[in-house]
Amino acid sequence: MRLGKEALYFAANDHFTLSVLPGCIVLNAMTLSDDYLFRFGGIARLYGRAGLERLAAAHVAVVGIGGVGSWTAEALARTGVGHITLFDLDDVCTSNINRQLHALDGTVGRSKVEVMAERLLQINPELRVDAQSCFITPGNLAEKLGQGFDAVVDATDTVPVKAAMIAWCRRNKLKLVVVGGAGGQVDPRLVTTADLARTTQDPLLAKVRNLLRRDYGFSRNPKRRFEVECVYSTEQLVYPQPDGSVACQKPEPGEALKLDCASGFGSASFVTGTFGFVAAQRLIERLIKR
Repeated sequence: MRLGKEALYFAANDHFTLSVLPGCIVLNAMTLSDDYLFRFGGIARLYGRAGLERLAAAHVAVVGIGGVGSWTAEALARTGVGHITLFDLDDVCTSNINRQLHALDGTVGRSKVEVMAERLLQINPELRVDAQSCFITPGNLAEKLGQGFDAVVDATDTVPVKAAMIAWCRRNKLKLVVVGGAGGQVDPRLVTTADLARTTQDPLLAKVRNLLRRDYGFSRNPKRRFEVECVYSTEQLVYPQPDGSVACQKPEPGEALKLDCASGFGSASFVTGTFGFVAAQRLIERLIKR
């Protein structure tokens, strides 16, 4: 099944009902089906029934459905989040197979968001999944992110986009978890979180931090927090060398590396997946405590 540029997947049954309590105002109450409670009963036993209801009512955007975002979306769906919007314009390619959840021989050439949406519905048929085949850019992010989301995961790897997204979400008081660079690393035990002002060993986040200070008015005081939670690794990066070896030596000036399909940093699923799972966990905690 091939879908258009923007495809909305949703369950036939409505999750929301109106309840009126004597002497009280009308409340928008969440009703959970028996099947949903059976599938996600283990989540209720971790976070409580009220926590599960908050997750079921939440609408989360995952921006970038690649080596990190695909794992984040999977974890959110398996934790009972009720509405997930996926943003990415790319198709699955063979060189994604080393690190991206949706990359299989049978999915190569298909839209990442469509493949991921179909997978998430296999996890939870009652899930609402909005598969948007587009990139978020500084020019369209107000339109794309202004859809009533409760939270956003930034799993992109483009500095101007990350900076613009962070500034917009901070300005609009939208919950946000930002993911740093996941390439060039082999030890998932070193993945951690920190405020964007305090991250280390992450060239991508360092560039984002500098751009926010230069163009968006973020504080230049190194002791002042940005109030932006980031997932990153403290591991020293491993760079591919021209002779086919790898080393901690940086490439020559002007040879900036990124995580892409054909060149740049190497990557492994046990690292990119860890990034994705940590991002999902941090977002889940904030949704539960809202």
